[in-house]
Amino acid sequence: MSSRACPCTPLLPALALTLVAVMGCREPATSDFRHSTDASSRAGLVALKDGVLTANEAGTVVRLERSGRVAWRAAMDREVATRPALLGDSVIAGTVGGDLVRLTLADGAVQWRLTGEPPVLTAPVADAEGKFVFLVAPDGAVRSLFTDTGKTDWERPPPGKPEPTAAPRGYPVPVLQDGLLVVALGDAGLMALATQDGAKRWQRNVQDVLGMTLWQDTLYVSTRQGHVLALRLGDGTSLWEQAPAEALSSPPSLALGTVWVGTAGEASALVGLSPSDGKEVARVTLPDPLVSEVTPVREDLLLVPTSGRQGRLIALNTATWAQAFSVRADTPLRTRPVVLGDQVIVLGLDGRVLSWRLRKTAP
Repeated sequence: MSSRACPCTPLLPALALTLVAVMGCREPATSDFRHSTDASSRAGLVALKDGVLTANEAGTVVRLERSGRVAWRAAMDREVATRPALLGDSVIAGTVGGDLVRLTLADGAVQWRLTGEPPVLTAPVADAEGKFVFLVAPDGAVRSLFTDTGKTDWERPPPGKPEPTAAPRGYPVPVLQDGLLVVALGDAGLMALATQDGAKRWQRNVQDVLGMTLWQDTLYVSTRQGHVLALRLGDGTSLWEQAPAEALSSPPSLALGTVWVGTAGEASALVGLSPSDGKEVARVTLPDPLVSEVTPVREDLLLVPTSGRQGRLIALNTATWAQAFSVRADTPLRTRPVVLGDQVIVLGLDGRVLSWRLRKTAP
């Protein structure tokens, strides 16, 4: 099915006059390219300077140029369920079957491959220098590997008795900064580990974590039970905690000086919180839940991918938080969009990579 730009069919009826008056019927986003990876995907997109990288349930890692042309495809044989880790001139991708592979970014050639590893259901993360990659196993064990060889640097055992259903879809993506690796391990809560040796630096009893994001030395955390917390990265001290809804649907994302989360329940919404004290500064009704992060474009637009069957990518005007326009992907959007200049690229649940070009605003 084709993707369609819908600037004159607003999702929020109250915004109809605003759209017509401001945008008229000019097309604010034009379809750039559509590429099918040939299988469903929930791995997300890795942003590159000249395109994106993704993977799918058929076990294929694909690098696309900004034009939509395939630079290379690499077969992994088993499903790649998470976003690969970028290491400068290479990437590390893992499969649900326990394969871990380092590929060159230039052509997808295999540099090393490990087999018989734990299933990779949580996205791996690498340090800024690209010397180490950190992995969280389904039972909560955490490992650090040398990226040049794939050999284990250190390993921390599971925090408790392993349960086969502990993380059937993986844990939230870990965050890494200032020599600390913060992991969310289900019932074990949040734990900060030293990247040097895996030693525990602090632990907080925060369960059902949807995701985490960092800004400077503050860690923002969202939970399914509707809570958003701000913690000091160094020691886990609580800075503030708010409950903007009875239930939340997305990890937090920091954009345009605001912490954003999606709400779950009968009425889906996007809620913006002040990063300093957690007080609500914005609330926008959505047609379907947000389950990933939002992405800013310039200073005037905020892109919100929705996970409904139609897969709406909604652009909000940052001056008023009113809807500027939306485009329809006809497939759920469950991962964060990538913005490269005036180009927006999204990954649909059906495995299609879709791109639009945004009309430049008048000076």
